[in-house]
Amino acid sequence: MKTITLQREEYNGENRLTLRFSYDANLISIVKKLEGISWSNTMRCWHMPDSPSAISDIFNLVKGIAYLDYSGLKKKSISENVPETEEHGEEPSLSENDKIYIEEFKRWMVHKRYSESTVMTYTSMLCHFLKFVSPKESSEVEAEDMVRFVNEYIIPRGLSYTFQNQVINATKLYFSNIYKSKFDVETLERPRREHRLPNVLSKKEVKDILEAPVNLKHRVMLSLIYACGLRRSELLNLVPDDFDRARGVLHIRQSKGKKDRIVPISPKITEKVDEYVRLYKPEKYLFEGQSKGEQYGASSLKNVLDNARQKAGIRKPVTLHWLRHSYATHLLESGTDLRFIQELLGHNSSKTTEIYTHVSMKSIQNIKSPFDDL
Repeated sequence: MKTITLQREEYNGENRLTLRFSYDANLISIVKKLEGISWSNTMRCWHMPDSPSAISDIFNLVKGIAYLDYSGLKKKSISENVPETEEHGEEPSLSENDKIYIEEFKRWMVHKRYSESTVMTYTSMLCHFLKFVSPKESSEVEAEDMVRFVNEYIIPRGLSYTFQNQVINATKLYFSNIYKSKFDVETLERPRREHRLPNVLSKKEVKDILEAPVNLKHRVMLSLIYACGLRRSELLNLVPDDFDRARGVLHIRQSKGKKDRIVPISPKITEKVDEYVRLYKPEKYLFEGQSKGEQYGASSLKNVLDNARQKAGIRKPVTLHWLRHSYATHLLESGTDLRFIQELLGHNSSKTTEIYTHVSMKSIQNIKSPFDDL
C-alpha cells in the first residue's frame, strides 16, 4: 500500500496542506478529485487548502488505497508519543503472517457480503492499528495496545469518535472471527458516544441553494436529495428505472445495511427529472460523469453543493447530509408522524429518528420565555 505524507506549509502567502507520495498514476487520479488540489513544480508535491475538513476528506477518499502518514502534522509537545518509525516519516511494516491474516479477513468479509466500502474501511483501520503496534504481531496484541493507540495516535491527530469506533469494530471482527487468540475483544471499550444535533437549514435557505445552480443537472441532483431525503450514495446509485411514475414513488435499492425502501416523489420533482432525462439521456446511472455509463463522482457532487451554497450567499458549512436532515425536520414540523419519517429515511431504530424532535421549531417556538413576563 502506498504512503501519502501530509504536512502543513505556506505557499504564496497561504497555509496549504501538502501531499507527497511516490509516483502512481492511479493514486494521482484519485487525489485529483480533492477540492482545490493543485500540483506545485516548485515544492514538487500536491497541495490543497488547509480547511477544517481537509484531513477527513483525504482519509475518506484514499482509505483502503493508501496509508496516511500524519507525523508532519503533529505538535512538538506530543512527539515523544509517536513511534520512532513514524517520527521519520517511514511507514511501519506488517509481518508476513499479519499480511496473510488481513487478506483472509478481507475474503471473509466479502464472503459475508459486507459492502465494498465497509471491507475497505475495516481493512484500512486494522492496518493502521497493527502497524502502530508493530513489531508486535496479532498473536501478541493485548487490550493495553488499543489504549496506547487511542492515546498516542488517535487523540494527538484529532481523529474523530467515528474513526475510533471503526477501529474497534474492525479489531473486534478480526480477532473474533479470523485470528483466534488469547486477546479478549470484549475488554475493548468504545469511546463515549457523542450527542450532536443535526444541522438543519430553513426552507428559504434550502430554496436558495436549490435554485442557485445554472446547470439543470446540478439543480436536479440537489433537489432530489432534499425532496426525497437521500444519502449521497443513494442519489449516485440511482438508475432511471428506479422511478415508478404510476405510483408516484422512488425505489432506493440496497442502501445502507443492504436495505431497499420506497419514498414518495412529488409531481413537481418528477417533472424536473423528466426534463433532465430528455436533455441528458443517461444510459446506466441517472446521473453520469463525463463519460456515458460512468457514475457521477462523489467529490464532484460536493463541489456542486459548495458552489450553490456560495452563490446563494450562505456562509454556513453546508454538507449534502444537511439537506437530508432538513428534509426530515421539515416533515416533522409539517405534522408527519415520526414513525413514517423513520421509514422514509431508512433508519433501523426510532431513536435515530427522534433526534429531529430536538431541532424542530414547531414546538420550540410555542414556548414563551419567562423573560417576556418581567
